[in-house]
Amino acid sequence: MKSPASPSPHALSPTVRRTIFLLSLATCSSMALQRICDPMLPELSRMFQAPISEVSQVISFFAIAYGLMQLFYGPVGDRFGKCRVVMLATIGCSVGSLLSALSADLPFLVAVRVGTALAAAAIIPLSLAWVGDVVHYEHRQETLARVGLGTMLGITAGQLFGGLLTDTLGWRWAFALMAAAFATVSFLLWQQLKHLEPVAPPAHAPVGFFRQLGQVAHNAWARTFLSLALVEGATVFGVLAVTAAHLHQVHHISLTLAGGTTALFGLGGMAYMATAKITIRRFGEVGLARYGGMGFGCAFLVIAFSPWWQLALPSCFVAGFGFAMFHNTMQAKATQLLPKARGTGVSLFAGFMFLGQSLGVLVLAELFNHFSSPSILGADALAVCALGLFLSRAIATRNATQADHA
Repeated sequence: MKSPASPSPHALSPTVRRTIFLLSLATCSSMALQRICDPMLPELSRMFQAPISEVSQVISFFAIAYGLMQLFYGPVGDRFGKCRVVMLATIGCSVGSLLSALSADLPFLVAVRVGTALAAAAIIPLSLAWVGDVVHYEHRQETLARVGLGTMLGITAGQLFGGLLTDTLGWRWAFALMAAAFATVSFLLWQQLKHLEPVAPPAHAPVGFFRQLGQVAHNAWARTFLSLALVEGATVFGVLAVTAAHLHQVHHISLTLAGGTTALFGLGGMAYMATAKITIRRFGEVGLARYGGMGFGCAFLVIAFSPWWQLALPSCFVAGFGFAMFHNTMQAKATQLLPKARGTGVSLFAGFMFLGQSLGVLVLAELFNHFSSPSILGADALAVCALGLFLSRAIATRNATQADHA
């Protein structure tokens, strides 16, 4: 009789699995908070009597504050505990969302969104960094996909409820919903903290923060990788912020329908996360980067130029699947950027990505005043195709170099 197979030395404990689930809820809420204003822009423009380029500050200024705070939260998470900092951040987001719902004018709403971003900045990067600390690299990309499932669900929920509640109860109720969601997640994380064991410190003590930045600045791969994160934020998240406005203005569909259509982007990403184990083994990092970028780009070419808005439904789904392939690869590489100070490394990645998002939203919103939205979305789609091809080649070259030095 064969003895039962012994568990894998890298198997996840029930406590770790539950923590990953709760972190997924936190990342879901964080991403929903970022995307919930996307379908609101036309209504906020009407209510506050301001152009789209001005009301888009509720998105772009959020992203700027979010990106800048990464330099703060990386070292803080490494020092005081990543899950604890995430829990405190969800409390701050709950308060900020409540204040957003009570905003009386656009400047106050923008200011509160910036304040909320200061808290939200901790959630996603520190969640990913915590996974990097407790999960072996062999299984890390698959595990990151589980956390990413919450992120993609957040994109769907933000786009869908942002449009639906704006069209029905009013945009303030969307922020009230976010306040309740964050309050729930913070309570669950607070309960979970008592069950977590401290993460073992790295084999060698990390060097000072500014010395870490110096190491990144002198590392060619790190410079290339962070530059790609900047471009990803500008091209992918930038265009996502204006897609609902494009569908609403060009095809004259309601904000609910426009938000629901762009919400399929998140469902496409969730489909990838559900099949990540198979997809990762089938394509590998190089293939995920290449076909993910090309899938996103081709889908947005259809969204940009199709005369039938109905084709945006499957296109948003395909774009979400392609984005998740590309971004999940970027996340896995980010956890290895500074292995001795993983919170700082992942936070640098997130900081560059959201700095790119803020620049992308500002630039694309301004271009809307001078060019047609189809031409803007089309140019952005081609840029993402090129980004996927570049990343795939960069990873292949780095893997070959590492193999030669092994």
